[in-house]
Amino acid sequence: MRIRRDIAEFGLSFLDVISCGFGAVILLLMITKTVEPVVLEQSAQKLAGIVTAKENALFDLRGQTKILKHEILDQEAELKIELEKLAKLERELTKIKGQFAASTENSDQSLDESKDLASAKQTLTDQMERLLGVNFERQDNTIGGITVDSEYIIFVIDTSGSMQQLSWSQVIQKVNETLNIYPSVKGIQILNDMGDYMFPRYQSRWIPDSPARRRAIVERLRTWAPFSNSSPVEGIERAVRTFYAPDKRISIYVFGDDFSGRSIEEVTDTIDRINRTTESGDRLVRIHAIGFPGLYQVGGAQQASLFRFAALMRELTYRNNGTFVGLAEFQ
Repeated sequence: MRIRRDIAEFGLSFLDVISCGFGAVILLLMITKTVEPVVLEQSAQKLAGIVTAKENALFDLRGQTKILKHEILDQEAELKIELEKLAKLERELTKIKGQFAASTENSDQSLDESKDLASAKQTLTDQMERLLGVNFERQDNTIGGITVDSEYIIFVIDTSGSMQQLSWSQVIQKVNETLNIYPSVKGIQILNDMGDYMFPRYQSRWIPDSPARRRAIVERLRTWAPFSNSSPVEGIERAVRTFYAPDKRISIYVFGDDFSGRSIEEVTDTIDRINRTTESGDRLVRIHAIGFPGLYQVGGAQQASLFRFAALMRELTYRNNGTFVGLAEFQ
């Protein structure tokens, strides 16, 4: 009886321990299973959020890239246009530089020629002095066949429509060239073929010579267009009657292309009476003339008027110790 009771007590305690241990294991397993799904779910949600953020960032970058590509294309198009404009401006600049260089070269050449002509005026070269002697004097002082010994010069310029339209740039050029062969004079005057003064405040008196006044004459000439009857007679007569003086050497330069008068002989006889001669038979007022060829290209009756002008000027300059120059080149 005693042995049987000891075995039963031992067996009950062992079963209790085993049951408790087993229950603890089951409880641990249950606790582990309930916590693990929560952690995994949170991790998955976090990763999904990161992926979504990355995808959104990628979409933003792609959108910005697309915008930047459009801006680059627009800027490249604008740059191309600006480069084309720049190339055009460079071509125009090159053309202008070429024209300026040619103009400067011609201007320098004309200036050099004018200086050479001016220095040749009333002077003897060393060679001429050796050959002809120190006391040699020329019979007349001429440059290109035109005597330039006058101290006062008058321009009588035809301001008619044919001159304005066909020859005016040549007129400005020839006035400037004529002034250049006179480095310094005591007086200048400018009338049109009708006898109207370019500068009314200097009417009937001489314009003082100066570089500034010469520039003013050339500049005023560009827009000067008083009424004209296409005949230089009135202007020549007024110039001689007003400025003739026995103590002055005067040259008149007639610029024109037309003579509308009826009689060449009547004009020359009138000038003979008012342009008196000295005791030696020379005229105190020289008359030179330059004929402009504008009407030659027109033809017809106007061309015949040009020939009448040339005939008048040849006779008038011959009688009054001057020179007639007929230009052959059109402007």
